[in-house]
Amino acid sequence: MSTVKEAVEVDVPVHAAYDQWTQFESFPEFMEGVEEVRQLDESHNHWITKIAGVRREFDTEIVDQYPDERITWRTTSGDTDQKGSVRFERLDDTRTKVELVMEVEPSGAAEKTADMLGVLDRRVKGDMKRFKQYIEQHGGESRGWRGRIRPEDSGRPGSL
Repeated sequence: MSTVKEAVEVDVPVHAAYDQWTQFESFPEFMEGVEEVRQLDESHNHWITKIAGVRREFDTEIVDQYPDERITWRTTSGDTDQKGSVRFERLDDTRTKVELVMEVEPSGAAEKTADMLGVLDRRVKGDMKRFKQYIEQHGGESRGWRGRIRPEDSGRPGSL
């Protein structure tokens, strides 16, 4: 698995950065290669991506979510294997550090070559810069879901 890590400081309060990140269906507006994210319920999303001409569809499950602090996920189905976490750190009343860590298992020769060339790393760096621009332009206007998902809840039928 390849690990990619990137952080940006955004000029919005921590609640605004967190709230915007929970608006998963807006990800195509600032994430290159993400064509669609459809939120299925509070802890599951369906993704369609197209990177370097390779189209992927997969589902993710949020396994840990704590408002204004972190969101952790993993893939549950589809043709990609990844897990990750985004953390939010209050720097002061108007600034927040947003740190994304992803572990991705490249599949196929093209993706393995792209990974060795640092394509994923550059893509994540670009996505985080675009998130910074996006959230600062919007000023945190959107209201996100502020519920709690605990690691011990994930995977249990009927628990969200």
